[in-house]
Amino acid sequence: MSIVRVFPRRTRATPDDALAFTGPPPGESLPDVQEVHVSVAFTYDLDRGHQLAEAWVRTGLPVRMGGPAFHEPGGDFIPGRYLKHGYVITSRGCPNRCWFCAVPKREGGVLRELPITEGWNVLDDNLLACSEAHIRAVFAMLERQAKRPLFTGGLEARLLRPWHVDLLRSVRATRMYFAYDTPEDYEPLVAAGRLLRQGGISAASHRAACYVLIGYPGDTMEAAERRLADTWRAGFLPYAMLYRDNTGNTDGAWRKFQTSWIRPVSIVAQMRAAGVKLAGVDGEGDVYA
Repeated sequence: MSIVRVFPRRTRATPDDALAFTGPPPGESLPDVQEVHVSVAFTYDLDRGHQLAEAWVRTGLPVRMGGPAFHEPGGDFIPGRYLKHGYVITSRGCPNRCWFCAVPKREGGVLRELPITEGWNVLDDNLLACSEAHIRAVFAMLERQAKRPLFTGGLEARLLRPWHVDLLRSVRATRMYFAYDTPEDYEPLVAAGRLLRQGGISAASHRAACYVLIGYPGDTMEAAERRLADTWRAGFLPYAMLYRDNTGNTDGAWRKFQTSWIRPVSIVAQMRAAGVKLAGVDGEGDVYA
C-alpha cells in the first residue's frame, strides 16, 4: 500500500522519497496512493500538523494523524516510513521517568524490544536498558551495514558496561551520544568516560559526545557553561540541547548561547582557549578528528 507521509517541518531525519511532503498537496495527482499520514513529532508543531491534515483532506484521500506529539505508544519500526532510510529504532520506551522527557508519558514507563530491522543511525530511547541478547543482536545487525554506526538516540552512562564498550569499538561507531541532563548524571558520565578510555575509545577521537540540557526553568548561562566545560573534562564532546516547553518557545539569548556549543570545531577552540583539559589527553592531543 502506497502511503503519503506529511511532516510539519523537514529535518535531517525526514524521509526524502517522492511520497514524503512538508507542505500541502502538490498540483499534480498522486496515483496509487491509498491514504495520507500526517506525522507530528513535537507538541509545538501540532497546530501546523492539523493545518496540513485539513489541506490533505481536500484530496479526497483518507487522512490519519499520529506521531510522538500525540503521546501514543509507537508500534514496530518500519524503515523509511517516518524516518529516512538508515535511521533505525530497535526498542521503545525507557524505565526512567525524567521530568523533562515525553517518553514515559508516551510509552507508559515500559521498555519494549522490537523486531530488529536494518539501519546504522540508532535512535532507541534507551538501548542500554534492553536485554543483553537484544543489544548483541543490534550490534550484529550494525556489523552488516555499509556505513559505520551512529548512536544519536543516546546511551545512558549509568548503564554502560565494559562489554558495551567492546561492542562499540568492534563496530567502529562514528559517534555515540550520552546525556548530562541533571546533576545526578555527572558522576555516571565521568565513570562512563573512564570505561570508554579503558576500552580503547580515546577522548581525543571525539567519538564520545554528550547532550547537555540547557535553558530549563531556573538555569543560568553561567551554570550551563560550567556543565558544558565539565562534560569536556569528563572526556566527551559537549552539545548544548536547548530546553523547549510545549509551545516550542525559546529565549533569543539562550538560542545565541547554544550556537557556540553545537559546532565541534567551535567547541574544541573554546575549550583550548579557556585551557580546559580533556580527560585522558595531555598537551595538544585534543585535536578534533
